[in-house]
Amino acid sequence: MAKKELILGGGCFWCTEAVFELLKGVSDVESGYANGHTLNPTYRDICTGDTGHVEVIKITYDDTLITSDTLLDIFFVVHNPTTLNQQGADRGTQYRSTILYTDEETKEAAEAALEAAQKDYKDPIVTTIEPLECYYTAEDYHQDYYRQNSMQGYCMAVIPPKLAKLKAKFGKEMA
Repeated sequence: MAKKELILGGGCFWCTEAVFELLKGVSDVESGYANGHTLNPTYRDICTGDTGHVEVIKITYDDTLITSDTLLDIFFVVHNPTTLNQQGADRGTQYRSTILYTDEETKEAAEAALEAAQKDYKDPIVTTIEPLECYYTAEDYHQDYYRQNSMQGYCMAVIPPKLAKLKAKFGKEMA
């Protein structure tokens, strides 16, 4: 097994985590905060929009079972990469669309995926591709949030459409 990690921000981490946890080859999806200026931020800090952090997920996967290219393709399908600092009703820089890289290979894959995804959108994609500067794991109650809170109103309204997109376009990738 060749373990790799990919860090993505596509709005609320509860939503993106729910999608990527369902994929073959993904062994873990962890919600966290990245690239801000506050040390050891809390969810309350992040929600102010003043820390500079973005809600992200860290995907740990086996690249012999699923590729970073496939993960990036899924990323561009299950969220709206054309809205600046917004996903649905969630607004603020903490919800920005971003791909964070730690090596040149991931940066190049992200650039290629963004370019390929643009053909599927009328508006320009605003997803940033940035080096990972810092990462903090979110509080325990954010981990596996959808699995533990699927009947919560926000989850019921926002996550099922993302899961439907995943199944429609990437059903063969699902576990």
